[in-house]
Amino acid sequence: MEPVMEFLNRADLIPLLTSWGLKIVLALVIYVVGKWIAKRLTRLLTALLERQEFDPTLVNFLSNLVYAILLVAVILAALDTIGLPVTSLVAVVGAAGLAIGLAMKDSLGNFAAGVMLVMFRPFKQGDYVEVGGVAGSVDEIRIFSTTLTTPDNKVVIIPNGQVAAGTITNYSANDQRRVDMVFGVGYDDDLKVAREVLTRICAEHPLILDEPATKIFVKNLGDSCVEFAVRPWAATPDYWTVWGDLLEQGKAELEAAGCSIPYPQRDVHLHHQNPIADILKG
Repeated sequence: MEPVMEFLNRADLIPLLTSWGLKIVLALVIYVVGKWIAKRLTRLLTALLERQEFDPTLVNFLSNLVYAILLVAVILAALDTIGLPVTSLVAVVGAAGLAIGLAMKDSLGNFAAGVMLVMFRPFKQGDYVEVGGVAGSVDEIRIFSTTLTTPDNKVVIIPNGQVAAGTITNYSANDQRRVDMVFGVGYDDDLKVAREVLTRICAEHPLILDEPATKIFVKNLGDSCVEFAVRPWAATPDYWTVWGDLLEQGKAELEAAGCSIPYPQRDVHLHHQNPIADILKG
């Protein structure tokens, strides 16, 4: 009797093992082949985006995101082949994800802001920007934060939520920038001479552009000087060079032409009063 039972048990076990073995092998095949296809599709997408000259940060982010989505789909297909309840698993993972999301809402907000920054690209790596109250060159746009290097070589890491929620000023977005400067000359100086000096130094500077044309005009009659607004244009990388050169040359050339650059001054009038005499008169 016992040999018969052993045979029956063995006869039931072999088909079961065979069935599960085939499912496991098929699941492994689906995973390996699916992973290979996911990599190929990701590389194809990366090559397509690079051919269209997309920003490297955007290319890297989209490639990683697409690969992760495809890999999750492959894993779910492999688990479904084995016979695991994928629908229930997805529901459990979704519930767990909701709980984790509530606990990490700030991090998820930074993640969502990072996606928006990468997708809409208000700035790119290397741009000089002002975000979150900090000005500096963009080193890296990560998923959760943006890294800037300030002019004095400090590294500042700003959460993407603050970057996206605030005002973004990109000084490198355009190829040209206007250099806004003000020069003051004395009220007794010849304004025509001052204008000619300022016009000449702007025309002779090699980094100042011919178009758009430089504008020079009297901006204000100040307390101690007549203020000239000087508005030349320069290539964005030359902005600070032009600023420094004009500031130095403007002072030297105006003084050489006989114009004064007055200091701020205020006239004070003193009225002498004798309180005792005022009382006696009253």
